[in-house]
Amino acid sequence: LPHWHYISFGLSDLHGDGRVHTRELNDERSGMGFELTFRLIKSESDEKTLAKFKQPPTWPANLLQAIARYCFQTGNMLYFGDNIPWRKSLNGSTTSCIKNILITQDAQLSSIHTMFGTVEFCQIVGVTDEELEQASRWNGRGVLNYLQQDMQTGGKWWITNMNRSLSVFELCPELLLNLQDDLEKQGSDLAGVNAEFTFREIRGELFIKKEINSESLNEQCVTDENNVVKNEVKCDGLDFPQSMSVSSNSLHKSCPLSYQPYSADSISLDGIEITLAPYAAKYLILAIKDRVRHGRHFTFKAQHLALTLVSETVTGAIVKKSSPYGVIGYWIQVLIPNELIPRMLEDFHNSQIDSSWECKERQELYWPEYKLKLIIDNPNKMDPTGL
Repeated sequence: LPHWHYISFGLSDLHGDGRVHTRELNDERSGMGFELTFRLIKSESDEKTLAKFKQPPTWPANLLQAIARYCFQTGNMLYFGDNIPWRKSLNGSTTSCIKNILITQDAQLSSIHTMFGTVEFCQIVGVTDEELEQASRWNGRGVLNYLQQDMQTGGKWWITNMNRSLSVFELCPELLLNLQDDLEKQGSDLAGVNAEFTFREIRGELFIKKEINSESLNEQCVTDENNVVKNEVKCDGLDFPQSMSVSSNSLHKSCPLSYQPYSADSISLDGIEITLAPYAAKYLILAIKDRVRHGRHFTFKAQHLALTLVSETVTGAIVKKSSPYGVIGYWIQVLIPNELIPRMLEDFHNSQIDSSWECKERQELYWPEYKLKLIIDNPNKMDPTGL
């Protein structure tokens, strides 16, 4: 199909002299290691605009700039399979159903090796709410493969059509059945989301504030502020969404080294109470049922904290069955033992917490023998540091 192909420049190293990116020793990436691309189908109105003004639509360039600025401001990388709930039309209209983004590798540009390092080309693909929901529950790559199979949903080049009204699952209902079967058997590839949360330690039946070298922690937060995931980042007049997904299955990438203190010392907690923002609560069922139950991990990233739920079989974690709750820097890890998983799922069901759940009032779930409590409420009511 005739389409516009937009490509960013500046996220990779254009000069090799460190004026934009400081290259770390043994880093094979050029700058941040990627550039952004976007493909937009040409319409009749585009042709008329081009004939009159001799230029393609400019809103996709603004969209790429907003995402690029987010990456610069936070230091966060984009990975193939990631998804971004934009929550409004990508072109700013009030009629388009394309309000979300999946990240894939540009099928034409692939990756290149330059004298300043390697550059991947991350393509922005506009998708519907249902396509985003299924990518979040299952995996972004799988949904992208579905989109590629039909010209109406992008074809082999993943061309975004802002006038598309039907999702790939409405066009091909059998795909949803295949997805649900695969999800039950293999679990989800979604490894984390940005979400507000706080935590407190449970010791016996008392809650205490845990002192975690707060002076060095505050200094680290200030030093690395641009490397910390923000829940809301203003970019060219656009509000970057509260919840951006992470598809990498690496425990290391769940909380990059920049989040961790220089010391490798960890602190063990007797028990833990976690308060999670209502908008992110629907990911609890995914985290336990579709991640931990399948031997994986799931991470909630807040402004100055990261919380990872891990299964017994995850390697590289600082927690184990004898000490299931631990903190290293401002990365909290919680081990969910195998025998607790069915109980948690049953309690989620009894509390009517599922993937489409909307919180209308405070919810508390408590497993006293494990000294583990989950609260679904506004974390801002508590100490924002969680300490």
